Amino acid sequence: MGDRQKDKKTGAPRKLVQAGWAILTNSYVKGFIPGDPAIYGGPLKQACVPGLNCYSCPGALGACPVGAIQNMLDGHRRSFPFYVIGYLAIIGLIAGRTICGWLCPFGLIQELLYKIPVHKIGIPDGPDRVLRYLKYLILAVMVFALPFFYRSGLGTGEPFFCEYICPAGTLEAGVPLIIANSALRGALGWLFAWKFLLLLVCIAASMVIYRPFCKYICPLGAIYGILQKVSLIRMNVDRNGCTDCGSCASVCRMGVDPHTTPNSSECIRCRDCITACPVRALSMGMGAGKGEEERIEST
Repeated sequence: MGDRQKDKKTGAPRKLVQAGWAILTNSYVKGFIPGDPAIYGGPLKQACVPGLNCYSCPGALGACPVGAIQNMLDGHRRSFPFYVIGYLAIIGLIAGRTICGWLCPFGLIQELLYKIPVHKIGIPDGPDRVLRYLKYLILAVMVFALPFFYRSGLGTGEPFFCEYICPAGTLEAGVPLIIANSALRGALGWLFAWKFLLLLVCIAASMVIYRPFCKYICPLGAIYGILQKVSLIRMNVDRNGCTDCGSCASVCRMGVDPHTTPNSSECIRCRDCITACPVRALSMGMGAGKGEEERIEST
């Protein structure tokens, strides 16, 4: 009972931030009015939000960075997305995957689904380690390579990840638009059926596996994961105080052992490990803590 109460106590502030950010960035109320919803197309749409949030969501005020990258790569002129890459580099170099844990609406949705009281599944370490690399492959192939190299008869490419994989787009944009606009329902084809199936699989998986999309699929998480190794916001370990009790690893739902790899590319900075540490040897802040780098270099 004590662990459950502790989890609620530490998770509540983060959930409030997650929910507040999701509402703030999807607050275009007019887009949700049934009949003929109008997707916001004002100046804010020229800017990217830091988390995965579909551009076509009826309430979205900003653009998804993954969608923006593909949109520039699959155009007639194959423009390199300097703005988006630079934006993500700045965000990633400052915060790393803190964005995933605190500012991604789809991450929040997965966490809420995981709270549903059903039997949970633990992926064995071997397959789990292999599957973690899938998001990097998706980033390289579906986000960059295919939109850049593939060309249709019209001379344009396709946003492969958004069009064929992303369940966030289906949930946040496809389903609401179809519910609100009856005319769109008659135009549904195999692509929506495929995307809806993927969404159902993702929902089912999220009920039994903690953040499966974030762990194995999300290309945005892959970008932030790469940059997390050198990000300014870092997890620090007091090597003199740490007793190697394993409490931090036991509460990490992302499969990280914080006392040995505090700045793992898989850590979403949820701070559960900090609360769980009985000797307060873990902390999070700007820059490395005393003694951390020496230990990490030797592991």
